[in-house]
Amino acid sequence: MVGGGGRAFLLVAAREYGHTLCSSGEKMAATRITVNHNGSIRVEGDFEIFDPEGKPFGLAGRTTIGLCRCGHSANKPFCDGSHKTCGFADTVAARELPPPKPKL
Repeated sequence: MVGGGGRAFLLVAAREYGHTLCSSGEKMAATRITVNHNGSIRVEGDFEIFDPEGKPFGLAGRTTIGLCRCGHSANKPFCDGSHKTCGFADTVAARELPPPKPKL
């Protein structure tokens, strides 16, 4: 989920086709998500984006989009470059997440 300001947007990688194998031999979706320093979340590959009611956004055939992280885009959830003028700053470093908490 990517969200902000009470909005939730579901990002779904297409799993029925377009898989590649990673070095361990496991299937990996043909979607790449990159969190950019001081900018957007770049999504490339096969994916769909839905609003909270489950209605898909019409992406007009795009295979690469940017999702807003700064909260200032006039075209949310998509990036319009506002992070460049609003002073948004957030550097990113990959890290391991802790194991998920058990569901009760």
